[in-house]
Amino acid sequence: MTSEAAPVAPVPRSFEGVPGPRGWPLLGVAPRLRREAFHTQLEGWARDFGDVFAFRIGRRRFLAVADPEVIAGVLRRRPGAFRRGSRLEQVSREMGFLGLFSANGETWRRQRPMVLHGLDPTHIRSYLPAMVEITERLRRRWQEAATQGREIDLLADLMRYTVDVTTCLAFGHNLNTLEASAENAIQQHLNVILPALFKRLLAPFRLPAWLRDKSLDHHVLALRDAVRGFIAQTREQLAARPELRKHPENLIQALLAAAEDGQQGITDEDVSGNVLTMLLAGEDTTAHTLAWLFWLLHANPQAVAQARAEVDAVLPPGGLVRSTEDLARLDAVEACANEAMRLKPVAPVIMNEVAEDAVVADVLVPRGAIVVCMMRPGGMDAKQFAQPQAFDPARWNPEAGGKSMSAAKRATMPFGAGPRMCPGRYLAMAEIKMVTAMLLANFELEEVSAPGGAEPEERLTLTMAPVGLKMRLRPRSAAS
Repeated sequence: MTSEAAPVAPVPRSFEGVPGPRGWPLLGVAPRLRREAFHTQLEGWARDFGDVFAFRIGRRRFLAVADPEVIAGVLRRRPGAFRRGSRLEQVSREMGFLGLFSANGETWRRQRPMVLHGLDPTHIRSYLPAMVEITERLRRRWQEAATQGREIDLLADLMRYTVDVTTCLAFGHNLNTLEASAENAIQQHLNVILPALFKRLLAPFRLPAWLRDKSLDHHVLALRDAVRGFIAQTREQLAARPELRKHPENLIQALLAAAEDGQQGITDEDVSGNVLTMLLAGEDTTAHTLAWLFWLLHANPQAVAQARAEVDAVLPPGGLVRSTEDLARLDAVEACANEAMRLKPVAPVIMNEVAEDAVVADVLVPRGAIVVCMMRPGGMDAKQFAQPQAFDPARWNPEAGGKSMSAAKRATMPFGAGPRMCPGRYLAMAEIKMVTAMLLANFELEEVSAPGGAEPEERLTLTMAPVGLKMRLRPRSAAS
């Protein structure tokens, strides 16, 4: 009697044998990079070379992958076999926002429990009254614009909203940029820092300090000073109200209480880094998702009608979400958001550094190389989603014959996957549903368009933003 031989694992390909765009000596593809269109450039290379291809930027080696199963495998092996890029970690440390997003190793493990705790669904419930108040301010702002027939700079207003929510919930500090006459100083600094960070991440070489753009220093220092002010105010609150140490009302109170009590080795640097990280990450991602969603809704009136019918049935008089129960009943609104994140993912590229030699797809990737995960192709695969170019929220409704929610999210992964999944996902979805429901309950979308009426340009500066979107609203009471 003979026994069957165990299957032999295929020998992985060498990194050097993987096809990809040709580069220059020393510089690689750096002279060809279109930084603000890096995601679409990668997608174009994938069409030319397949779902797995390689390239160099300077001396750094990159392996790009588009298959969702391969990507999920990479993301779930963080923070062991894969980690945040060392350049991201270095630049974040230099700029003073080495928080959960950019940290690695022990720093990440130390920070993770407190940040996750501060952003879990239980805390979102306690934050809801403040979010309702800020959403009401946005409603009043848009009501005034609609009554006057005035055009709205959509992304600017949404970023005011997300800055107000973030500063209120993270720091207990109400900036109220929605009712300010001019852009807040914190917003001005944020608008400079994120593009500068992305530029450094894709540079072929890491410039020495004396060659870097010194104009950025002013914005970094000013933002650090603002955060130090928030920290000082919070220390005073903790001293005046000791009960906040056990029952914090916002993220910075929780982090400072942990730092002062010596919990998990949390330091003031950890507190400052995560406060800055929440400012940077919490402003752009949610605002950009909402802007893309409103543009897609305007182009799809049937989806608007279906979501609005749900909103009218769920929301109390006044057209605002008032409870977590209201949020939980907005399934059609959530389906619209999921469909927008499938078509227009605001994080279309996730880069991970290989911490130890690892096989990705069928390629042996050496330690120190970067694996670039392209997040949109999986959501545009006709094998996964019928008519993938169409905006069809019904595909997220299993009861209507759509793809199961879990299977669809495995293909799109809008908040990542694995241990480093976005900790702010519950807050982001709450904001998206609250603002969308407010819009549908109170207004008609007369126009959401980019200059010239064409599809908005996608601009990547860490997150993918629509360029130049303007919106015109009409109060529903005046709808004909």
